[in-house]
Amino acid sequence: MTLTVLSAAILGAISWTFLEYVIHRWLGHDARTRPNPFAAEHVRHHSEGNYFAPSWKKAVAAVLFTAMLIGPSIALAGVAAGSSFVAGLITMYVAYEVVHRRDHTHPGSGSYMKLIRRHHFYHHFTDPHFNHGVTTPLWDWVFGTLQPPGLIRVPPKLAMPWLVDPSTGDIRPEHTKHYALLKKQDS
Repeated sequence: MTLTVLSAAILGAISWTFLEYVIHRWLGHDARTRPNPFAAEHVRHHSEGNYFAPSWKKAVAAVLFTAMLIGPSIALAGVAAGSSFVAGLITMYVAYEVVHRRDHTHPGSGSYMKLIRRHHFYHHFTDPHFNHGVTTPLWDWVFGTLQPPGLIRVPPKLAMPWLVDPSTGDIRPEHTKHYALLKKQDS
């Protein structure tokens, strides 16, 4: 029973990473599926950089998602496994929200967080047709939208405070290997 519950929770977490990719790629970037509420918030996030949809909207989405999934999950897998699947999915959704916000607001630490941040910022600042995963590049690899980040050129108006030295206005030295400010001649 414990293994089943744990497996269901892990499957739920993996399922969120797939949904994250699908929502971001097709609801956020595919003109055929717009307009939709996610796309409106997403376009604003891309254009303002430090804008995030209000937490109450994310909480409502989590509650609605839970309400939609819990019944079918329990019907298919039983109370323990079905509930664990939904708990794993919603927990990973919350983790996604934390990782995404921290990517934009903190310099980050650890090789995985730095890797996933560069993956995400390639999407933001280089080419929005690639690197749709925020917590993992797995689905970008599966669907052929994975691009190695290389040097990421960030428009000055969208540069995150942790990236720029306020005294010089340039990229902080510890980030120059992976980031540069986009200059007018670069555009």
